Amino acid sequence: MSADKYEVIIIGGGPSGLAAAYKLAQAGVEVVLVERGDYCGSKNLSGGVFYTRVLDQLIPGFWEEAPVERYITNYVTTLMDKEDYFNLDYKGQALSKPPYNAFSVLRAKFDRWLAEKAEDAGVMLVNEIKVEKVLKEGNKVTGIVAGDEEMLADVVIAADGINSFIAQEAGLRGPIKPEHLAVGAKALIELPREKIEDRFRLTGNEGTAYAMLGEASHGVAGGAFLYTNIDSLSIGVVLRLDDLVKSGAKPAEVLDDLLEHPMVAPLVKDGKMVEYGAHLTAEGGLHMVPQQLVADGFIMVGDAAGFTINSGLVIRGMDLAVGSGIAAAEAIIEAKEKNDFSAASLNSYKRRLDESFVMKDLKTYAKAPIFMENDRLYKSYSKLANDIFGKVYNHDLTPKELLLKTALKALKENNLSIFDLARDGFKGVRAL
Repeated sequence: MSADKYEVIIIGGGPSGLAAAYKLAQAGVEVVLVERGDYCGSKNLSGGVFYTRVLDQLIPGFWEEAPVERYITNYVTTLMDKEDYFNLDYKGQALSKPPYNAFSVLRAKFDRWLAEKAEDAGVMLVNEIKVEKVLKEGNKVTGIVAGDEEMLADVVIAADGINSFIAQEAGLRGPIKPEHLAVGAKALIELPREKIEDRFRLTGNEGTAYAMLGEASHGVAGGAFLYTNIDSLSIGVVLRLDDLVKSGAKPAEVLDDLLEHPMVAPLVKDGKMVEYGAHLTAEGGLHMVPQQLVADGFIMVGDAAGFTINSGLVIRGMDLAVGSGIAAAEAIIEAKEKNDFSAASLNSYKRRLDESFVMKDLKTYAKAPIFMENDRLYKSYSKLANDIFGKVYNHDLTPKELLLKTALKALKENNLSIFDLARDGFKGVRAL
C-alpha cells in the first residue's frame, strides 16, 4: 500500500469542489481532485438554472467559452389545477445583459468544462476512483483511502454531495432528516431550437424557467420545474421525502402526468426523451447546515454542507456551491501561510461564508422550508386561484359580481377562510 502526500485532496467533482480546486491551483497550492464518475458531471441528470455571477468573479467572462445553454430572462410561476393553470410571468431586460444573472446548464457538459479549466490551472484530476473512508490521527483528518491506496493531505475537502458519508466519517454530520430531503425525477427532452424559441417566445439565446405548484406535484409538498436549453428542455418534479412516503405517490407517475398536463403537453409536443432519472436533493436550507463546517484538516462545501435554497419561486444550489468552494479555498490559502491546518485556523472559512451571500441568503430564507410545509400551498391555493379567475373570465350570462365577492365565494367553495389566506400570506411575506 502506497501513501502519497498532497497539500489538498478534494472529494467530488461538482461545482463546489471544482471551484475550490481552481482557486487553490491559481494560488499555487498542490491539489488532487478525486471523482467517482467517468468524468466530472457524468452522474448528473439534465441540469438546472445556475445563478452565475459568483462564477464570473472566479472566471471572468466564463460564458464566452463555457458550454452554457441559455441565459434566463423569463421567469414563470404556475399555479396548476388538474386541467387549468394560472401563470405569473416576468421578463427582465436587465437579465439579458452581461454579466448575466443566470444560465440554464446541462451539468454533464458544464462540469466537464469546469474540470478542464481546473486541470489547466494545475489541478490533478483523478476519475473513476471511489473514496472508501477518511484517514484520521486522533481527531485530525490526514487523508483518504481509495481502493488499495492511501492518499495523505494537509486538508481534505468534502464536496461529495448531499449523501456525504465523508462528512459523517469526519464526525461533522449525522443522518439527514427525511423532511430535509426530496426526491427529484427529471427528464431531458430534445426539441429543435426554432421550436423552443417559438413556443417560449424567445429571441436568440434567451431562456425561460418555470416553477410549478399544485397539481404539478399531485399535492405532495414540493413542485415542478421546466427550463429551456438550446435544443432541449429540462423538466422534472421535486417531492419532499416525508410527504412523498405518506402520500404513496410515485415520482415517475407524477412526472408522466405533468408531461400530459394541458399546460405542459403543447410545450413538449413531438419532443424526444433522451434522458430520465431520479436522485435525492436537499430541501432543509439553513436548518440542515451543520453547526461545525470544519475539523482539523477538513472542510465541507456545497451540497455536502447542505447549502441549498428552495423558496418556491427559485431553487438555488450551484451558486451557493461555488461561493462555498471559493471561501474554502481562501481559508486554506490563509492556513497554508501560517502552516496551521487545525480547525481553529480553518474556521476562517465560516467567517468568509458569514460575510458572503452564501450564509446571508441562507439566513434570509431560513423560514422558507417551514413555510413550504404548508399543505394549502399544494392542495388548495392553486385550485383557488384558478377558480377565481375562471369566474372572472367566464361570461355565462349570469350576472357578474365584484371581484371581492367572487374571491370570498371561491374561498368558501375551497373550504378556506379569509383568516387562512391572511395568516399564510403573512407567513409567506416573512419567509420569502
